[in-house]
Amino acid sequence: MIERELSAKIKTAVKQFPIVCIMGPRQSGKTTLVKNLYPKAHYISFEDPDVRAKVKQDMRGFLTSFNTLMIIDEAQRIPEIFSYVQAVVDEKGKNGQFIFTGSQNYLLMDKITQSLAGRVAILKLYPLSYSELRKAGKPLKNLENVIQKGFYPASWKQRTDTGLLYSSYINTYLERDVRKIQNVSSLSDFQNFLRMCAGRAGQILNLSSLGNDCGISHNTAKAWLSILESSFIVQLLQPYYQNFNKRIVKSPKLYFLDTGLLCHLLDITEGKQIKQHFMKGALFENFVYAELIKQTAHQSKNIQIYFWRDKTGNEVDFLIPKGNTHTLVEVKAGQSVSSDFFKGIEYYKTITNKNAKVKSFLVYNGKQHYQHKQTKIIDFTDISETLS
Repeated sequence: MIERELSAKIKTAVKQFPIVCIMGPRQSGKTTLVKNLYPKAHYISFEDPDVRAKVKQDMRGFLTSFNTLMIIDEAQRIPEIFSYVQAVVDEKGKNGQFIFTGSQNYLLMDKITQSLAGRVAILKLYPLSYSELRKAGKPLKNLENVIQKGFYPASWKQRTDTGLLYSSYINTYLERDVRKIQNVSSLSDFQNFLRMCAGRAGQILNLSSLGNDCGISHNTAKAWLSILESSFIVQLLQPYYQNFNKRIVKSPKLYFLDTGLLCHLLDITEGKQIKQHFMKGALFENFVYAELIKQTAHQSKNIQIYFWRDKTGNEVDFLIPKGNTHTLVEVKAGQSVSSDFFKGIEYYKTITNKNAKVKSFLVYNGKQHYQHKQTKIIDFTDISETLS
């Protein structure tokens, strides 16, 4: 069992709320984690059709039949149960009654906001973070191998065939999630769409271009992308354009939440292929973004991440506004530092609000830490420093 950084936050939430909901992609370790944290809790999975049929016969009786903490996996599979949960938790009037887990963000959040607002703490568990693997003593010397291997817990079991793992993951995802979220007529077309998205990782999203390349309409591309987002496969990074003129790019950038799955979709089967791959920079940037997202999920404060780019090409990879402070993060896959790496950061500083405090970091694949003018240069193992 690799210790998860979200554990402390889950324990705190269980003490403070009657319901805790843990969302995240399939196979990110949600069930394993909560079972490990609460071994005496009553666990039940709504994935099992027989269980669902039995529960539906008497939902109130089911919810009140146990006096201990109840863990319900894939709770969104019985949407009507949330109304019963509301009545039960209000009657008992105590914290730590239920833990829900789910892998379909949209379906689960829709029911929670309707029925359980104010009664539930919502947390997200993503695949393993680099720091979690490092603390567990996993072999991480070769970053390219780590990026190709990915961060799903199953990929770190001994003798795991990652090719088989991710192909099975995709097939299972298509059958279990895609069909349930939306009526997709052709799963092969959707799988092709998924691969086309992989080729655009780290880029500004152009839905019309993506749709044309896949032979689908703009609206279909938009709908399918929302499926990928709701099931935690991809995430759209929004641009930061407050207090700027119309010359700022306002389309989002596309990132995958796991580099192993991304590499599989790009037909990268070995870490050494990344060194010469045309998407080497995008893969490293995607890795850094996913790590930032995991770190924000583990922290108590609400941290928003954006990117900034104008229509002449000036760009900052990640921008984190907190009050009057703007933290700029530039990401480079190289092991040495060039003066060109700082152009976007320096330009942003000349045009931003003079009252804003600007902190800047360069995250690269090297080992030395030092200061370049007002920018702190760090290696990827210290990503969390950019959020402090």
